[in-house]
Amino acid sequence: MNITTEMVKELRDQTKVSIMQCKKALEEAGGDMEKAIMVLRKVSAATAAKKSDRELGAGIIGSYTHNNRKVAAIVEVQCETDFVAQNPEVMEFANNLAMHIVAMNPQYVSAEEISAEETEKAKEFFLEEIGQSDKPAEIQEKILSGKMNDFFSEKTLMNQAYIMNGDMTIADIVNGLTQKTGERVVIGKFSRFEIV
Repeated sequence: MNITTEMVKELRDQTKVSIMQCKKALEEAGGDMEKAIMVLRKVSAATAAKKSDRELGAGIIGSYTHNNRKVAAIVEVQCETDFVAQNPEVMEFANNLAMHIVAMNPQYVSAEEISAEETEKAKEFFLEEIGQSDKPAEIQEKILSGKMNDFFSEKTLMNQAYIMNGDMTIADIVNGLTQKTGERVVIGKFSRFEIV
């Protein structure tokens, strides 16, 4: 299939990835825009994995206060250099991420932070719930897996669908920033404050 400049531009506008990477992804996907986006996500994840051992020496704080002035969040986005920390896209992401935290109220950055005790309690609860059905064991296991995934997605920031683009998780966005900037980008810690 002939990859047109309009197709490359459309993919670049959606993903903010370089023109060459967009063209390569479209070629690999045979011109299918959705497949090209998936190709870019896979490349982003691989790029992030390669850079996972790099030292973080800079970062930025993102913040957001809701217009009712009763809920706010701050979040630390870490990277390797001040050059990337001051990148307008990274700064915008940090503030949008704080807004996401206000809206979605995650408790953890990633699933690794959830204690084994909390995970076990959730598993026991779901097993009890599933055990009341008369479904075969392999179906019950799949149901349990789905419920545990939902549990982690709800509680962990990295697994949540990004409020600015529901087709991507926060992890997808972070991996994309790592790919675009050429540096490791990581979410450090966050705090959410609410007056009830």
